[in-house]
Amino acid sequence: MRRLVTGRRAKEIDAYTMRVIGIPSMVLMERAALGVAREVRQWFQAEGRESRSVLAVCGTGNNGADGVAAVRMLRLAGFDACAAIIGDVKRGTEEFKRQLEIAGRVGVPIFGWQKMGERSWDAVIDAVFGVGLSREITGDYRQCIERMNALAPAPSLRAAVDIPSGIHADTGRVMGAAFRADLTVTFGWEKQGTVLYPGREYAGCVKVEDIGFPEESIDKAPGNEENPRSAFTYGPEDLALVPERKAYSNKGTFGRVLIAAGSRGMCGAAYLSALGAYRTGAGLVKILTVEENRQVLQSLLPEAILALYDPADVMGDREGFRRFMEEQTSWADVVVLGPGLGREPYVEYLAEAILTSAFVPVIVDADGLNAIASHPYLTSYYTENIVITPHLGEMARLTGRSIEDIQENLPAAAQEYALRYGITCVLKDAATVAAGRDGNLYINSSGGSAMAKAGSGDVLTGIIAGLIAIGAEEESAAFLGVYIHGLAGEQAGRDSHSMLASELAENIGKVLPNGRNGR
Repeated sequence: MRRLVTGRRAKEIDAYTMRVIGIPSMVLMERAALGVAREVRQWFQAEGRESRSVLAVCGTGNNGADGVAAVRMLRLAGFDACAAIIGDVKRGTEEFKRQLEIAGRVGVPIFGWQKMGERSWDAVIDAVFGVGLSREITGDYRQCIERMNALAPAPSLRAAVDIPSGIHADTGRVMGAAFRADLTVTFGWEKQGTVLYPGREYAGCVKVEDIGFPEESIDKAPGNEENPRSAFTYGPEDLALVPERKAYSNKGTFGRVLIAAGSRGMCGAAYLSALGAYRTGAGLVKILTVEENRQVLQSLLPEAILALYDPADVMGDREGFRRFMEEQTSWADVVVLGPGLGREPYVEYLAEAILTSAFVPVIVDADGLNAIASHPYLTSYYTENIVITPHLGEMARLTGRSIEDIQENLPAAAQEYALRYGITCVLKDAATVAAGRDGNLYINSSGGSAMAKAGSGDVLTGIIAGLIAIGAEEESAAFLGVYIHGLAGEQAGRDSHSMLASELAENIGKVLPNGRNGR
């Protein structure tokens, strides 16, 4: 698990480390600069380059001071390293002024940013803005960043100090203009904005440097009371969280999944969700669907059990259908509601019957969410074991907000909804954000654009259901399911235009721990 911090939290950690722990700012700065210089040197060594010209474009804050110190270290190591300054030096931080004086004494060429294009550079280091940027970039600063991106011939390496200038540290949003980096060297902990899009794309490869922050700083720095749970993302080691598969077991040991999905002629979503659940380890999967889907589903997935109904009965015999649904939900350990159900009037009553009769975790997706958006009274049936998995359009319908507004701050949108209703919310996007009912926040770092295909979300729903079936708690299953979903997508082909959702499901087994105790 890798913890992520917002820009504000990063500043609070800095202040606590300096004022309470007592580590001087210049000590942290020297270690940060050393990390940047080391990564740049390693890149040149890997490339085997003889020409080693490096330009650091520096603002007058502490981020700029890091950049000045880094080129000083590179200069002393034999690089043709220079610094270009943007901003009023007289109004710079004390650390920046000191670093500028030190760099001048050891012969680092220093000039104004307007001159950066007068020669070519093998590498450019962006140290204009740090994590505190909160306003749109305009004027000279915007022109400077745009010129850095347009340097010709293009530098072979573009490196950013802490975060690419112009990327919002919390949301990943481009603040008018932003530096496009191949490499971002960040300090202590990753920033949320380099895991979320578009910041993730602008950051390139992110390297986290240990510059001496004690672990307690992230937990004890003032300000933690407001939101004591920092965001996090998973790595391969976290697959150990997948419940073990006991040797002494049978199909009932690994849970029963009921999937209410598929309208007439729309059984693909039901199949993909069921396949995802089975591939994740569920022992039994039952698909609750209309009679017309019987033949196709039996052919596609003979392992699945079918429970069939007539939509006319949902509307015509409400009490009888409710008893039928109570029987189905009492069989299940987890219920999926929504994939491919359509928007016929009966779906409202089907959703109500499931939400009121199920006393097990319920994952609501797709048309289940559309039914709730169209009939808001259904939210009164939310309980703490509900997991919703909306994409941006569905979230917009659920909340009455625009997609653009939600995209401004995905973590906040997911957390607000989850906390409001006391449920788990998985907000799907290129970097999916999942929020727990107690404020926990997961930002996904796996997957790729090949997964942007119809049916991918249905597979995710099945994965989450499968994890719950084999023993994971709802929130853990949601977070871990998103990560596994992305890994399966990578396995199936990160850069492939032709990957299908069914292929994604078929690759789940290749990324899960293999058997008991992860073997």
